[in-house]
Amino acid sequence: MTLKLRDKFTFDQLSLGEVMLRLDPGEGRIRTAREFKAWEGGGEYNVARGLRKCFGLKTAVCTAFVDNEVGHLIEDFILQGGVVTDFIQWRPDDGIGRTIRNGLNFTERGFGVRGAVGVSDRGNTAASQLKPGDFNWDKIFGELGVRWFHTGGIFAALSESTAALTIEAVKAAAKYGTIVSYDLNYRPSLWKSIGGPAKAREVNREIAKYVDVMLGNEEDFTASLGFEVKGIDHNITKIETDAFKQMISTAVSEFKNFKVAATTLRSVITATKNDWSAVCWMDGKFYESRKYPGLEILDRVGGGDSFASGLIYGFLKTGDPQKAVDYGAAHGALAMTTPGDTSMVTGKEVEKLMTGGSARVQR
Repeated sequence: MTLKLRDKFTFDQLSLGEVMLRLDPGEGRIRTAREFKAWEGGGEYNVARGLRKCFGLKTAVCTAFVDNEVGHLIEDFILQGGVVTDFIQWRPDDGIGRTIRNGLNFTERGFGVRGAVGVSDRGNTAASQLKPGDFNWDKIFGELGVRWFHTGGIFAALSESTAALTIEAVKAAAKYGTIVSYDLNYRPSLWKSIGGPAKAREVNREIAKYVDVMLGNEEDFTASLGFEVKGIDHNITKIETDAFKQMISTAVSEFKNFKVAATTLRSVITATKNDWSAVCWMDGKFYESRKYPGLEILDRVGGGDSFASGLIYGFLKTGDPQKAVDYGAAHGALAMTTPGDTSMVTGKEVEKLMTGGSARVQR
């Protein structure tokens, strides 16, 4: 992939998406909790935070909050993560959240045979009401300059207006030569009220025309873009790899603008032990990461987003698809060893794991 880098840019990476307040009962359950740990999180935002906090790049987020105490709590988390908040849209509080509010996401981590559980409470959120024209893309991409823009199918599915805004954003990024990545992240519950699978394919196929780096597993490609995999059983990682390769070979024949496609490969043994790896396609070749069999997991939420930020960093730093998928897989693996949606690891830790480093104590 030839990175179309500007001579001058303000941001290494920019994300468009919703950021919610995550409420985590720790080792307990939502239904019996008496206290929660508060974090911030959101599929698209997590990528920007990982690139800033782990890899030291300058990143920003485009989102919206209600101008109240909860909104400013989420903003404070973002500020602690080092992500630039200049493009946050603030909306007036109606007093009780009747027409507009900030999103909440209750998340259980799971353990052993009990899987992780997510219960989002995001109806009528400020971010879901974002629409075309809310951001000055000509200034952001044209004047300020952004090396890499990332968004995804979760934000596009929040409402008809966020779908339209996502299309507007990827077109603007492409116009100014910014690399565009998109994580399909298909969620049936989000698309249900705005047209279901048919609407998901209509929106995502339009967005896909402007994407350079497409992220998603074979199920995402089927649900969001309409590509079918035949004769594949989805039980083990080797078969998942074959399914992804078959899917990509079909997809790139139609969307010739795809320069890279990548996915994580996860085989769930228990909620706290997964086989983990990743695969990346570029220029007609597939590149597979190191495998992490029996990876022990503390909190699986955000593992895919950390993979995406590692992949992006690898491309921005080296342009090498093998190194990029290795950065992504290692960062995703490490991110799942800490609580919360976002990464708590360092770039040195990622590079140590990439090169076969062990988990021996460091003193």
